[in-house]
Amino acid sequence: MLILSRKEGQSLQIGDHIEIKIVGTSKGYAKVGIEAPKSLLILRKELITQIKDENLHSIVQGDVKIEALSEKLKS
Repeated sequence: MLILSRKEGQSLQIGDHIEIKIVGTSKGYAKVGIEAPKSLLILRKELITQIKDENLHSIVQGDVKIEALSEKLKS
């Protein structure tokens, strides 16, 4: 993991097409702006974790029958 300190107005460059800029800071928070190609999906990590948890919960609860779904996809 790379750890950097950045001030408001400073940015990071990832590859040729992604720039992460510190737009503002206050009360222990940083506002981050991301410039990236529209084809790149950018999501908050907690949202991805929530979706994964809900999907696992669904499977455990038996809402999704994997075998039946697999058979339907084959036909």
